[in-house]
Amino acid sequence: MALLKVKGLTKRFGGLFANNEIDLEVPQGSLFAVIGPNGAGKTTFFSMISGFLGSTSGSIEFDGRDITHVRQDEIAAMGLVRTFQLVQLFKGMSVAENVEVGCHLATKGGVAAALLRPAWFRRQEAEVVERAHELLRFVGLDAQADRDAELLPYGQQRLLELARALASRPRLLLLDEPAAGLNTKETDGLAHIIQKINDQGTTVLLIEHDVGLVTRIAHRIAVLDFGRKIAEGTPDEIKAHPEVIAAYLGVEEVENA
Repeated sequence: MALLKVKGLTKRFGGLFANNEIDLEVPQGSLFAVIGPNGAGKTTFFSMISGFLGSTSGSIEFDGRDITHVRQDEIAAMGLVRTFQLVQLFKGMSVAENVEVGCHLATKGGVAAALLRPAWFRRQEAEVVERAHELLRFVGLDAQADRDAELLPYGQQRLLELARALASRPRLLLLDEPAAGLNTKETDGLAHIIQKINDQGTTVLLIEHDVGLVTRIAHRIAVLDFGRKIAEGTPDEIKAHPEVIAAYLGVEEVENA
């Protein structure tokens, strides 16, 4: 069963197609990757799926519901949550507080509850704190819980953003180039965490420039080039696909190989 269905998705800026008639189905429970060279249209594709950017044409369906023109906050509330290529943390807040903010997306209450603090609200707040520390342990940051989030090394900031995204209990987690800027050891650690997230039942869709990472962990891969989908298949099929090789290495290199 497909959790996400994209049909004919197109984004045009003037006469330039950032995405052109893309079809894609992400099965429930899968770890699906979208790859492509720089400028292939990967982030534009993600931005349309998550509601950050409107499409020119085409449709997006999440769990049987058309979300093509749904607001991004409503999409997130449905369980489709994304991270960004550039780390976006809440400044002036601790590591734990950053994750607690994500937890609050799945809680109830308002100004009156915050002021009066009834018993149910206090229990909920305690659960938020517990959930935040549980997620920090999951990504290996529990020892950093009280530290200023902005003071974390870049690789740990990446993990914190991942923990915050998980805090809202997503059904489909969109990861926008999560390995960008990471060294080999950090990338290996990230790959392990992404696989654990998927093993625990969360469907994952990631876009990534690191082909080695993707072919190691993804169940299925789609390849974009100049805004169009040129291939889709298993990691082994993608690594052997002539159009994919040409897109990454250049046509001349492939012909002369």
